[in-house]
Amino acid sequence: MSRRLFIFDEPDRFVPATVGPPGGRAFFLQARQGRTVVTVGLEKAQVIVLAERMSELLTVVDEGATDDTSMAILAAGPAHEDEPEAGIGLDEPVVEAFRVGAMALSWDQASDRVVIEAQPQDESGEYIEATDQDEDGPDVMRVRIERDDARAFVRRARSLVAAGRPPCPFCGEPLEATGHFCLQQGGQLN
Repeated sequence: MSRRLFIFDEPDRFVPATVGPPGGRAFFLQARQGRTVVTVGLEKAQVIVLAERMSELLTVVDEGATDDTSMAILAAGPAHEDEPEAGIGLDEPVVEAFRVGAMALSWDQASDRVVIEAQPQDESGEYIEATDQDEDGPDVMRVRIERDDARAFVRRARSLVAAGRPPCPFCGEPLEATGHFCLQQGGQLN
């Protein structure tokens, strides 16, 4: 099977989104540029880390602390200002191109954009560097977004995570609608 490159240099949209009810949600990243739509699946923890690292990167960039063309920060889509964050869903049909294993996050000073790269899961769990011309290597989804879109992505990701099941005030584990067996409370059902 030949390597697939999904490159979005000027996406119309790049969003984190979920499908399913809290406790049973599947997390996705979806990029759209024109009529091209690509969706990749990932874990909630990866969304959290990506949002945290993106926020850190934006802070550094906004402070002007980088002189390099590309500052890489390893990590695990932005809503445009006119889109209500809570109402953003996935373009359908949702077809998962691959399940994300490794991601990289960088700043491209020349284009003044945040660059997100995602690769599929493999045995190593490592990010594999390969040029676009390499015939061998993992599939890649690469998205370049402007600062405002990156900020909207962070807000959206944080909102998605917060919309999940509330944590138990005693042990921090997610509360189920049917109750929760809390070890901190001596195994009582809360």
